[in-house]
Amino acid sequence: MPAPDTDAFGPGFLWGVATSAYQIEGATAEDGRSPSIWDTFCRVPGAIDNGDDGDAACDHYRRWPEDVALMRGLGVDSYRFSLAWPRIVPGGTGPVNPAGLAFYDRLVDALLEAGIRPNATLYHWDLPQVLQDRGGWSERATAEAFAEYAGAAAAALGDRVTDWCTLNEPLCSAWIGHLEGRMAPGVRDLTTAVRASFHLHLGHGLAAQAVRAASPGPVRLGIVNNLSTCEPGSTDPADLAATVRADGHINRWWLDPVLGRGYPQDMLDVYRVELPDRGGDLATIAQPLDWMGVNYYFRQIIAADPTGPAPYFRQLPGPNPEHTAMGWEVHAAGLEELLLRLTREYGVRELMVTENGAAYHDTVAADGSVTDPGRTAYLEQHLAACARATAAGAPLTGYYAWSLLDNFEWAYGYDKRFGLVHVDYPTQRRTVKASGRRYAEIIHAHREAARRQARLSA
Repeated sequence: MPAPDTDAFGPGFLWGVATSAYQIEGATAEDGRSPSIWDTFCRVPGAIDNGDDGDAACDHYRRWPEDVALMRGLGVDSYRFSLAWPRIVPGGTGPVNPAGLAFYDRLVDALLEAGIRPNATLYHWDLPQVLQDRGGWSERATAEAFAEYAGAAAAALGDRVTDWCTLNEPLCSAWIGHLEGRMAPGVRDLTTAVRASFHLHLGHGLAAQAVRAASPGPVRLGIVNNLSTCEPGSTDPADLAATVRADGHINRWWLDPVLGRGYPQDMLDVYRVELPDRGGDLATIAQPLDWMGVNYYFRQIIAADPTGPAPYFRQLPGPNPEHTAMGWEVHAAGLEELLLRLTREYGVRELMVTENGAAYHDTVAADGSVTDPGRTAYLEQHLAACARATAAGAPLTGYYAWSLLDNFEWAYGYDKRFGLVHVDYPTQRRTVKASGRRYAEIIHAHREAARRQARLSA
């Protein structure tokens, strides 16, 4: 099968895979790690499908050498992973836990030895529960604590880690965790959610400053947002207006402040919650970025919902017939559109697709193999969209498939599988799926093409 046309990608294009700490590490009570808000949320009856939790996950805390070998076998250039704040600073603030930090120290060294560039995310939703007990992200002190932890991590790992991400998908932390209550900490309150969104952004700015100040080596710093194209479900003026609100809620609220535009006034008017800005905070939030990460899974088809909660819209089913096991419409053109919007409307100078993938109901054959044509096609379609966007001028420098491993998929538990590598949870046996082998072929084909071009240009 021919590879997708990736000629638009430069020879230095980064091919990667991504994971997050709580979803794969396990060992939640070992070597000094303290509970996170997700450990707590998993104990809420009915919060997680099948009553699952992240206590064991993929046992990556012990099996990381095997997982690094898997990445090396796939031929990836880079690994995007997250650090567990409660493992490194169990008290939320204060002393660093040497045993927790040593785990990431070993991991980073092994990645570099394997020729894999580490990309470290400082926050992928696992806030230390001790900080949640003091108000969590609704309090300014949490943003300040985040900067303290970020500085400690950069001081210890920054001699080897160059690529840093402050926050992963703050939308999920604020809106889904504090407005909808479907993720930790399970709060349903608009005022708390807006305050949390502001302090997440403030934490990003303070952490960016802390990482740059503390790192003994060069720093390439970014933030990762999950973005969606928003389209009206009809030409009704109410649906058109709702689509503008949806774009504000899903996209502009998260892009504008970190890119120096402040918070969108139309959304401030919708939320009607006063921001806890003490003066000068917007400048702190708008720290210079070396790159912007985009996580993309689906577009949003929008209808007005005037009787619902702010921001008064609801999502309609996507019209394309193909949907993933999550019920998400497959629509690769949305990724192309987002990359071009960030380039043309926001002037972002460097973009990376930091998550993109799909859950399907995988079947393990009698010989142990996993053939997953849906995920393979999804991967090819979205890489083709990335190539089109790059050819049209988007400054895309890397793509990270979500995810390396099947893992704990938050409120969905272990039922939803996104991995390029199948995990048999009772035995923790890893098996590279057909999609993983296909990804490796695409990476190899791109490298070979780049080598041929280099020889022709010499």
